[in-house]
Amino acid sequence: MKIVVLGAGAVGLTVAAKLSRVADVHAVTRTRHADAVQERGFLMTGIWGEGAYRFSCSEDLPDAWLDADYYIISAKSTDTEAICRQFADVIGGHEVVSLQNGIGNEEIIARFTDRVIGGMIITGFEWRGDASVHVSVEAAPMKIGRFPSGTDDAVEDLAVLIREAGIRAEATAGIRTDIWSKTLYNCALNPLGALMNVPYGALTDPHAWAVVAAIVEEAYRVAEAEGVPLPWETAEAYLAYLRTTQLPATAAHHSSMLQDIAGGRKTEIEFMNGAVAALAERHGIMAPYNTCIAELIRFRERL
Repeated sequence: MKIVVLGAGAVGLTVAAKLSRVADVHAVTRTRHADAVQERGFLMTGIWGEGAYRFSCSEDLPDAWLDADYYIISAKSTDTEAICRQFADVIGGHEVVSLQNGIGNEEIIARFTDRVIGGMIITGFEWRGDASVHVSVEAAPMKIGRFPSGTDDAVEDLAVLIREAGIRAEATAGIRTDIWSKTLYNCALNPLGALMNVPYGALTDPHAWAVVAAIVEEAYRVAEAEGVPLPWETAEAYLAYLRTTQLPATAAHHSSMLQDIAGGRKTEIEFMNGAVAALAERHGIMAPYNTCIAELIRFRERL
């Protein structure tokens, strides 16, 4: 099995490292990471295990990898369009997997290939240096499914391979629901944790939780208008699950948005609260909390 990871950052390189034990893998990543992998291997610590992994890695895509079985896009959502355009001749007609945050990535990819697999991963990845990542937390198994719905042999085979690599993974016929479920989690915690510079566990404070609850309630109304079924019948039911199950599992985690802001990088707010606010406007729904927190993150990005 040949797998290419495009736009491999912390998530992509870590997944590539695990898959390299059971498949032929190439990661397209920044030169400094590729050089580090070649010199001493990709270094992984944390709950997915510890060790050094060596696999094919470069800033470009060698000819030998132009006909892979799967192309996994793991880049920031802000880079999805650019990556699809860069590799349009390669990914057209091939299985392309989105392993990214937020709403809208699969729709972008679908303009370049008719073989889109959606993915949902709710795990914490933290840089420890060039080609060195610590896997800190995991709130649920990875989910993959044919987008926008259904499953097939290509999806099932990939799920089996990911499990063989030592990553908890499940095939699902309702990947759009899973993507929205993760987006609820990200909308609720990611930007507020970034703005306040606190780990997720601190957001149980009553004042923070009031904001979290309002964000989730608005997102639920938008999901209903979009016709996306969610696993929890009401916003209140999800908030109870978030507080008792998801949040304790990731209480020590600092948001990826905070890491982006600290590094001077553009955040994924447009694919999280920004996307909820935009869809709300399209449906004539008021979403002041999602709108406000998206604007605050945009302001923070400019500082």
